[in-house]
Amino acid sequence: MPLTEHLSELRRRILTSLAAVFVVFVVVFNYSEKLFELITFPLRAELHFSVGAPYIEVIRKTAAPLVFLAPAEAFWMHLKVSLVASLIISLPVVFYQLWRFIAPGLLEKEKKYVIPFIFFATSLFLVGALFCFGIVLPFAITFLLGYKTQNIAPMLSVGSYVDFCLKFILAFGIIFELPLVIVFLTKIGVVTPKTLAKNRKFAVLFAFIAGAILTPTPDAFNQTLMAVPIIILYEIGILLSRLIYRKRKNV
Repeated sequence: MPLTEHLSELRRRILTSLAAVFVVFVVVFNYSEKLFELITFPLRAELHFSVGAPYIEVIRKTAAPLVFLAPAEAFWMHLKVSLVASLIISLPVVFYQLWRFIAPGLLEKEKKYVIPFIFFATSLFLVGALFCFGIVLPFAITFLLGYKTQNIAPMLSVGSYVDFCLKFILAFGIIFELPLVIVFLTKIGVVTPKTLAKNRKFAVLFAFIAGAILTPTPDAFNQTLMAVPIIILYEIGILLSRLIYRKRKNV
């Protein structure tokens, strides 16, 4: 297709995705109070893992008070939480529109992977978001609020706290798509396991650069919290790439 038709197709897919998010948002906004209560979990509690029963336990902790510093800050907080929740719920539609956009460039035998693509793309994003929400955020917030704060008391703005959490959740959801991206690139022959392994050192560098860009705070601690999962996911992607590459060579 000409460039103008590609742009027109991209516009149609983006508008369809936005329409799906908006429809879900109209419903979800009615539950913004419950969503806000949910997003304060990392501030109020954290998960404790052990080898004996109970294997997973919720440890309650004293929450720092949340305040709003501008008249509209609380309102915008409800909008942001509802919007991100709507986006996450609409992910199957968003990924389907993405697939429809790239499908014309795929072979017929590759187009049949639409259902696995939507399933794994949505699942990986949710796993990344839940991993961040249940493990990374409570750990990060506990560390940051307790680091050399003996003589000062934390007073968090609700807007700053929500932005901090939502940016982390979205960033982890995105980086957990890395194995799927590597599998897709291997499938279409753009990369090989040998190339991925050879460029491992650059992947580590990229992980820390991405951690510095994607984390909402400039400290090295939070950058490391994001960089380490990226490196692990890259290694998982290499393993999956090797399986696919061997299977393709044996066909």
